[in-house]
Amino acid sequence: MRINKYLAECGVASRRNCEKPILEGRVKVNGKVVKNLATDVSEDDQVSLDDKKVTPIAKHIYLMMNKPKGYVTTTSDEKGRKTVMDLLSKKFASKRLFPVGRLDYDTEGLLLLTTDGDLANRISHPRNEIHKTYVAKIENEVQESELNKLRDGVVLDGVRTAHSRIKVLGFDGKVTRVEVVISEGRNRQVRRMFESINREVIFLKRTGIGELKLGGMSRGEVRELKAEEVEYLKRI
Repeated sequence: MRINKYLAECGVASRRNCEKPILEGRVKVNGKVVKNLATDVSEDDQVSLDDKKVTPIAKHIYLMMNKPKGYVTTTSDEKGRKTVMDLLSKKFASKRLFPVGRLDYDTEGLLLLTTDGDLANRISHPRNEIHKTYVAKIENEVQESELNKLRDGVVLDGVRTAHSRIKVLGFDGKVTRVEVVISEGRNRQVRRMFESINREVIFLKRTGIGELKLGGMSRGEVRELKAEEVEYLKRI
């Protein structure tokens, strides 16, 4: 098994994020520092991260959270801000959980957390094109002609976004509610898409990842995924 996959199986992080500590020389195999991402390890090898032994997790944990705004999607924050880990109960606080993907500080909604780095890698990898569904509120009325520009794709950082699905949910005379479905995960993508047509998103909530739906979970609520939900993610 490749060293980055082994670390992911140990719950260190997703497979992709496990490459960083390897390249930084923080990982040892049988007492020797390894920096080669192609290094293979077996169950007989002793692997450590920052001189602490790591072993594969026998039974992984899969959680769904309704993230409130005002929390950063990371395990720790150098600025001292609250993180999504602060919302976990004592039952899960000591586990090696980490968020799958990110939600902005001011964005709320469905967030997955797990100890399964291999699964997290599959969910996050762009090639799988897993659809994410958002509900957004935009000031004033948004015209279909404006939304068509977003549906066809707009250029962000020199690269055109993939086609998206957008439908208007309602307009109360002041704010337009829209549902946005995208298959990419670029930084602040939904907000930046609307910025490209000079519109500001004043509220943003992720309501679905693939077939998983947030449902009626309250802000800050955390629950374990059902067996069929885990199986669905593993089939992706």
